[in-house]
Amino acid sequence: MLMKAIVYGRYGRPEVLRLQEVAKHAPKDNQVLIEVHAASVNAYDWHMLTADVFLVRLDAGVLRPKNTRLGADMAGRVEAVGSAVTQFQPGDEVFGTGYGAFAEYGYARENSLALKPPRSTFEEAAAVPMAALTALQGLRDQGQIQPGQKVLINGASGGVGTFAVQIAKSFGAEVTAVCSTRNVDTARSIGADHVIDYTQEDFTRNGQLYDLILAANGYHSILDYRRSLSTRGIYVVAGGSMAQLFQALVLGPWMSKAGRKRLGSFMAKLSHKDLVLIKELIEAGKVRPVIDRVYPLHEAPEALRYLGEGHAKGKVVITVEHNNKH
Repeated sequence: MLMKAIVYGRYGRPEVLRLQEVAKHAPKDNQVLIEVHAASVNAYDWHMLTADVFLVRLDAGVLRPKNTRLGADMAGRVEAVGSAVTQFQPGDEVFGTGYGAFAEYGYARENSLALKPPRSTFEEAAAVPMAALTALQGLRDQGQIQPGQKVLINGASGGVGTFAVQIAKSFGAEVTAVCSTRNVDTARSIGADHVIDYTQEDFTRNGQLYDLILAANGYHSILDYRRSLSTRGIYVVAGGSMAQLFQALVLGPWMSKAGRKRLGSFMAKLSHKDLVLIKELIEAGKVRPVIDRVYPLHEAPEALRYLGEGHAKGKVVITVEHNNKH
């Protein structure tokens, strides 16, 4: 059976993407086939499309992509389940991270999905998984966040940053958000205690010290970040420029050994347990996705282009129309 999907046969800019009919995936034992109603765009998708990070090619294909489908975060209804799946059944409304989400149907492993928050729309649920998991694990696991700490989120207006501000607040931290002038009001609306407009002030030179800094975007040298940490402060890179990531990977471990401050990067992991935790935070009203723009499936190339420009406020979402009625 055929379905519509965004496909690409070579690495490049969004112009290489095409909306085509492809075969619908048959779920394997531990997989769930999902009728996609919404998907969100992440930096991960941009890297898979452009291969601007060479390491992408080592995994996804050196000369051209082995998997011609794009999209990871999705929300929709379960269409079919593999023989080993026990948590979901056809008709369930779910959200999570899988494969080929920019299409009428995508699929995911059972342990990377959760039931959709009942009061959330498909668009809102699709905006959550990868960005919220990155924020949660960066703050809690790598950053060891504690109540009462002073926490700074650099890049507070992006996908990861908007979740990080709210999740840090849910842990009882005093949160400072760093963003541009046009996003100051958004940062305040999601609970930031203090907001620094980086076009007006450099937080690494204002004398303030923080127990935890999460860099979700933007750029400062690792030396600047270290200067802004308290005595036993922790700096975590969860995004941003290649130079920032490289410094955290190469210099971070060495600088951590040289003092009591800890500096480094991390990679978020798919986790059913953490996805359920985020769902509970959403249901409790402590976390809500910030959605900048919504595009229909056939405009997925434009959605990726907008994300790639680096100015998205919160999340960019793709919606998928289905003729069948539920």
